[in-house]
Amino acid sequence: MSKTKAVVYAVSTLSGTIIGVGLFGLPYVTLKVGFWVVLGYFAVLSVFAILVHSFFAELALQTPDFKRMPGFAKIYLGKWGQNTAYVTTVLGLLGALLAYLIVGGEFFTELLQPYFGGNNLAYTLLYFVAGSALIFHGIKSIAKIEFWGLILFFLILFAIFFRGQSFISLENLFPATDWSLFFLPYGVILFSIWGAALIPEVEEMLGEKKKMILKIVPVAVLIPIFVYLFFIYLILGITGYNTTESALGGLRMVLGDGVLALTLVFGLLTTFTSFIALGLTLKKVFWYDFGFGKNLSWAITCFLPFFLYLAGLKNFLPVIGVVGGVMLAFDGILILLMYNKIRPDKKFVVYPMILLFLAGIVYSFVYFS
Repeated sequence: MSKTKAVVYAVSTLSGTIIGVGLFGLPYVTLKVGFWVVLGYFAVLSVFAILVHSFFAELALQTPDFKRMPGFAKIYLGKWGQNTAYVTTVLGLLGALLAYLIVGGEFFTELLQPYFGGNNLAYTLLYFVAGSALIFHGIKSIAKIEFWGLILFFLILFAIFFRGQSFISLENLFPATDWSLFFLPYGVILFSIWGAALIPEVEEMLGEKKKMILKIVPVAVLIPIFVYLFFIYLILGITGYNTTESALGGLRMVLGDGVLALTLVFGLLTTFTSFIALGLTLKKVFWYDFGFGKNLSWAITCFLPFFLYLAGLKNFLPVIGVVGGVMLAFDGILILLMYNKIRPDKKFVVYPMILLFLAGIVYSFVYFS
């Protein structure tokens, strides 16, 4: 593989996975707390995300391949770090897969139910079976799928823009700020811009060109951020106070069923590619770090989120809020502590970031309890 192709695939894999289900909660959150509050969160958390992902990339370059977060934590922090990483990585990825099932199943239902009937559970089951089959086989071409998926994603996004631009009202973008919900965006935005679990995967993908990851990470994180801001402008600008929790439902009233079908394909594409990538990552955590068999790792990865869904965990925003505000924040702290082992001269950066993550964890426990 040429250097250019390897870099393009690496960027598209990381960006394509980050651009996932968190995207669809952002317009609704912006409606609740106001555009300027959300923009402020993006400004702060984006810097944190780029730094943490870059620090993890440095760690990956100094760590033997075929390790994931628990393996990294054992090397740099010892047994307690490994055990903590087991909990946060597994719960974080399981929560993310659950969120993809919730929203992906909803999009699949809205797309096909008018033609074939059936209920939400049936279409969520189809979504689950298709994703689980691809995770089982491993998809060696995941980089190509993410690349072409990202291209199609942008084509559909701009098609929605050109169809709906005449309906965009700038007044819709600036709803009154509800200060009682000021902290609501924290976990949702952190979830939406987080892709640290994919860093070791991207490093392995680059092969002999793995040092390029240090240049790739900032670009791959910034792409989703600009996409998110454009998506907020597009959806909230069109639907205003009719914006739904998963973003796309409110478009039917304005743009009609034809455009809605296109947006639902857009939603399915976005969630499904990330569901596969994160599923493969979690499978490898169980396989490489826990030492489980390959098939058992696949079964736990795929069936546990589905059982949680069947048990009634179907509220989208609380799921990504808790995963982002608690589990991913713990991951961020672990990465910062590990990075401090190889770069103790960066304490002045590492410690304030740890304090912010700790404050976010406390808030998330209080808010969602």
